[in-house]
Amino acid sequence: MELDRYRALVCAIETGSLSAAAEALQYTPSGVSRMVAALEEETGVPLLLREHSGVRPTKACEKLLPAIRDLLHAGESCAQLSAQLRGLDVGTVTVGTAYSAFYSPLARIISDFHARYGGIQVQLRGGYSTELLTQLNAHQLDLCFISAREGGHDWLPIGDDELTAWVPAAHPMAWLPALPVTAFANEPYIETYPDKDIDNARVFARCGVTPNLKFSTMDSLATYSMVEAGLGLAMNNALNGRAWSGGVRILPFDPPQIVEIGVATLPDLSPAARTFLEFLKPHLAEFLTEKS
Repeated sequence: MELDRYRALVCAIETGSLSAAAEALQYTPSGVSRMVAALEEETGVPLLLREHSGVRPTKACEKLLPAIRDLLHAGESCAQLSAQLRGLDVGTVTVGTAYSAFYSPLARIISDFHARYGGIQVQLRGGYSTELLTQLNAHQLDLCFISAREGGHDWLPIGDDELTAWVPAAHPMAWLPALPVTAFANEPYIETYPDKDIDNARVFARCGVTPNLKFSTMDSLATYSMVEAGLGLAMNNALNGRAWSGGVRILPFDPPQIVEIGVATLPDLSPAARTFLEFLKPHLAEFLTEKS
């Protein structure tokens, strides 16, 4: 079985282009095209829709993708284990985090890890918790720092974090000891990751509040800047709020809104990912105490 063919197919889907996949994998575009064509002949179904804007998976390919990703994960794990048996540590570990405040401690830990395990590369990605968990289940991540979510993944708790209100410093409610969640029903609300399953949406659903949505962003720093400009209120983790200082008051909620933070993994961790996780474990308490 030619795993390189499957790797080329997945790369083409993720980049949206045969040329981009070829560049990433150091093939020619015609080489990638031939590998995909060989897979289509092998599976007996078309796998890619070729359009002027690029390529995308067919419906048949979408059904095959979870099994293909599992196959590639198993192949990579086998290669890493074989290398370990020869006394080598090799592979790539992809780590996701929903918290920008974790970039600094992760960078330090990755640096220390690389000094000891130079043959293992570590990649870092951001996102929101449910998105990262979806990527983990698709074997696009090896582990991720998220707030607790439902599912069959393994869970390594770090501790609790509080959701907070971001309020413009000049706002009349900026000096309240705590902000009622119901305030978001009337005050202009700046939403981060609109229409996504993030902790904010879960808080509003739990409290029966429909926020007065006026603005949205796809980045916490952008949200912070809009609050600082006086455009409205926002909700975010206390963890993320410590990353910046400016004209924003960060208030607890009444009633308090608490989420559990931890590391999600799958049971079939690759050898490289398991090595990184074991290296990471003694440092987990630092993530909730370190100041950005």
